[in-house]
Amino acid sequence: MGLRFTILASGSTGNATIVQTDDVTLLIDAGLSAKKLEERMRERGIDASDIDAVFVTHEHADHVKGLGAFARKYELPVYANEATWSAMERQTAGIADANRKIVATGGEIEFGGLVVRSYPISHDAAEPVGYCFHEGGYKLSLVTDLGYFSDKVKEAVIDSDVVVLEANHDVEMLRMGRYPWNIKRRILSDVGHLSNEAAGEALAELMTDRTKRVYLAHLSLDHNMQDLARMTVESILESRGIFLKKDDDVLKPTWHDRATPWDDVTRRVIG
Repeated sequence: MGLRFTILASGSTGNATIVQTDDVTLLIDAGLSAKKLEERMRERGIDASDIDAVFVTHEHADHVKGLGAFARKYELPVYANEATWSAMERQTAGIADANRKIVATGGEIEFGGLVVRSYPISHDAAEPVGYCFHEGGYKLSLVTDLGYFSDKVKEAVIDSDVVVLEANHDVEMLRMGRYPWNIKRRILSDVGHLSNEAAGEALAELMTDRTKRVYLAHLSLDHNMQDLARMTVESILESRGIFLKKDDDVLKPTWHDRATPWDDVTRRVIG
């Protein structure tokens, strides 16, 4: 099996990802109801009882909506930094003290050969993080919910085989959209979300010969479209002299209402 993953949901209505090796199955964020998490897992051939632990990026509802119910039902250890634990106290009531695991930002945890490393991101949460997963010389990085692509983020995620990268909104669609200005200002700020343009700029710095696939994630339902996100990112890459081979299908979609196919990080191409 090696290192593989499926994104159960991505977007403001809920976020959850499964990362799996031969020895361990992890859930990253639980932004769907426990029932919906179980349904999406079944769609990908996973029994929820097979989950070994949950890792949390930050306390916003679209990342922890089902955390308490799911973790209590399956008596799962939950990993987050101390500030995030404090900020999500209401959502995690009833989780046993023994299952409240603190992992410092920048720290790492190892599960049978799978190393999970967190890194700091800029978002309007208590102490938000992203995660990188290392196994057998391969690397998967989750890079969403950040207002800007900092040097620290680049240092953490560079040389990934597969990247899940936020492309939240088209700037003009957001500016012209129905959200009140204070919400628009938050999204556009350094503690908001990456635009399609910012995603393209970030990817131009991240792309190496090692990069196999990039999933464009956390797309806004109101202020983005998959084709627009893809075209914008491709255009920026081309302006930087980076031309993607169409046959390689490097840029991949994510959805809010269904899971992505399993992706084996060790493979150059997935079917």
